[in-house]
Amino acid sequence: MANRTSNPPFLNGVPELLILRLLARRPMYGYELVQAIKLATGNELEFSEGCVYPILHRLEGDKLLTASELSVGARKRIVYQTTAAGRKRLEESTSTWKRISSAINLALGGAEHGTATVAR
Repeated sequence: MANRTSNPPFLNGVPELLILRLLARRPMYGYELVQAIKLATGNELEFSEGCVYPILHRLEGDKLLTASELSVGARKRIVYQTTAAGRKRLEESTSTWKRISSAINLALGGAEHGTATVAR
C-alpha cells in the first residue's frame, strides 16, 4: 500500500456508513471504533477521533445512536450503539452504497462491461 496522508476526498458519507455498520454489530466506545474501522477495512481507511466523534455526536442527536457511560477501572467511557432508527438508516445507506458503487464499477469498466459509447 502506498503511503498517504489522508483518505481520498470522495469518501464523504463513508465514515457514517461504517460507524453504523460496526455499531450494529456491537456497542463500542469512540477510540475502539476508530481502531475497528481500520481493522475492518484492512488498513485502507483510517478516520481519526476528530472525524469519528463529531459523527457519533450528530448520530446520537439524530436518535440513530444511544450513548451510555461505562466505568472501566477509574476511567469512564461513552459506549455507543445503534437504535432501531439507526439500523433503518444503515439499511438505506447500504442499499444506496451498493447501487452507486455498482454504477461506478460499471462506468470504470467501460465498453468491456457492455456500456454503450456516446455518439458525437
